[in-house]
Amino acid sequence: MSDSWPRRRLLAILRGATEPLDAQELARITGQHVTTVRFHLDVLTRESLVRQFQQPPRGRGRPRIGYRAVQRSVGYQELAQVLADHLGPDPITRSAAAVEAGRAWGARMDIGAQPVESLADARDITMSLMSELGFAPEKDPVGETTEHVGITLTACPLRELARSHSEVVCGVHLGLMREVLERNGARGRVGVQLHPFTEPELCTARLELTYGEEVAAQPAGAAQPAGEERMIAPSGPRVPPQLRDTDADVFEQPAQQR
Repeated sequence: MSDSWPRRRLLAILRGATEPLDAQELARITGQHVTTVRFHLDVLTRESLVRQFQQPPRGRGRPRIGYRAVQRSVGYQELAQVLADHLGPDPITRSAAAVEAGRAWGARMDIGAQPVESLADARDITMSLMSELGFAPEKDPVGETTEHVGITLTACPLRELARSHSEVVCGVHLGLMREVLERNGARGRVGVQLHPFTEPELCTARLELTYGEEVAAQPAGAAQPAGEERMIAPSGPRVPPQLRDTDADVFEQPAQQR
């Protein structure tokens, strides 16, 4: 496009327009002669910055030629690389930063009130969330127990990015799931892990019952602190205390690095 202010202005006008504009309309907007406008439009068309469309004539005469700016696709691969470069010097640091970004995203979402009172509730909320985001989640019955459940994510919208920047992409999604569950009362009760590419085109989220330190430290039969309520597995037995997952433990890598 060279360093042409008239062409840059025409391109900016076309990008902001809701429908194609012809040379006469652009001439009226810019105050340039219509012949000059056509010259600049021809240059922009040759450079694939605008596209021509045939429009019906105004009254009698030949059809008009309208112009619309070509919408460039966002370079998501480059964007992911920029994010990776700025989130930290190593994968672990980038993972933790990505989880925090996912949590911030989850904190902004309007999720409604869906109290987590069981592991099944946590799975339903997670499946609903990921379905709305286009992940096409399915229940994963393999290895399912009263303490662990799995969700297969069959259609990650950012799958190709995740292959090369899993610590960023998967970290954000993990933080999002954790934040949404915790907002519904699962903090210290349900742990979430994300396993990228358990199969070439699939990822798996694992949910498990856990206890926060304060709850786990209570002896059997002791009174519960105010506001604390143990989560019980569907079959009834108490779940043995275990360490709660932390944001530093973002997700488990697949067996082979991509």
